[in-house]
Amino acid sequence: MRSTYFQQLTQDLKQQGTGAPQLILDLVQYQHNLDVVQAKLPPQLKPRLVVKSLSSTELLQFASEKLNTQRFMVFHLPHLREIIGAFEQADILLGKPMPVHAAQRFYQSWFGQMDLNTQANIQWLIDSQARLEQYLQLAQSLNLCLNVNIEIDVGLHRGGVNSQEQFIALLKLIQQHPLSLKFSGLMGYDAHVAKLPKILKSPEKSYQQSQQIYQKFKMTLQQQFPDLWHENLCFNGGGSPTFMQHCQQSICNDLAFGSMLLKPSNSDLDNLSALKCALWIATPILKVLPYSQIPGLEMLNHLPHQHKALFVYGGYWQADY
Repeated sequence: MRSTYFQQLTQDLKQQGTGAPQLILDLVQYQHNLDVVQAKLPPQLKPRLVVKSLSSTELLQFASEKLNTQRFMVFHLPHLREIIGAFEQADILLGKPMPVHAAQRFYQSWFGQMDLNTQANIQWLIDSQARLEQYLQLAQSLNLCLNVNIEIDVGLHRGGVNSQEQFIALLKLIQQHPLSLKFSGLMGYDAHVAKLPKILKSPEKSYQQSQQIYQKFKMTLQQQFPDLWHENLCFNGGGSPTFMQHCQQSICNDLAFGSMLLKPSNSDLDNLSALKCALWIATPILKVLPYSQIPGLEMLNHLPHQHKALFVYGGYWQADY
């Protein structure tokens, strides 16, 4: 079956290709993956599309309509502008903490364009007290109230708040400046769950531990800062590798994913087996030799060879041949 599939792709490329490397998107497979996601998502989990993984407005619009969401996670400020321009009800969570200078430049540009969508909801990600203080100064200088979402470390150890003391200090600062800062929720990325070697910890145990850490932060918020708690807070988690675990049981209400909808090789995980690969890299083969020859070791040419040598147009991609 797969052989027939690739033979058809090859024929299509010969008829319609450019003679250069191309990305091929299989819209039928993409639709299938969206159908699977739609069927798996429980009502309490709102989908948030990761823009960098689906970096095409058409792809994002297709998924947005199918999953009935205008929630996006953005990692690059030029993408932020494009999403605001393309989606009227865009709800945007930054996927990484931006330098305050970048946020300042964004708002200066925003003010200069009257046609820019001012209804977009933007949550800036905060990972430390120093950054929160910077964003507070920015908000005060621009006479804005900024939505801030706090990044918490749920086991990935790639930054974010990792102690209750840090967390409480941030919430107190937000509480003290209601005209400039508005608490919008938490973000806990748990990509380590599916990537840790099983000899260290099972995915099930790792996921449960990450959920327990997340729950402690939520409890501190609700018990010690009830004035900051409301039903519209965004408790974001996930990522493609843990999508299925969150669908089964999650303390989050907002689930980010993107790459699994195309299913590149790094999303070829057991728990994503229901999804199909929808993205391929195609490159012309320029030369075919009967076997590989190594300069200086020509004596090896007389040995039996099982494989031909293929020379392709390029290039050095992070992909499986």
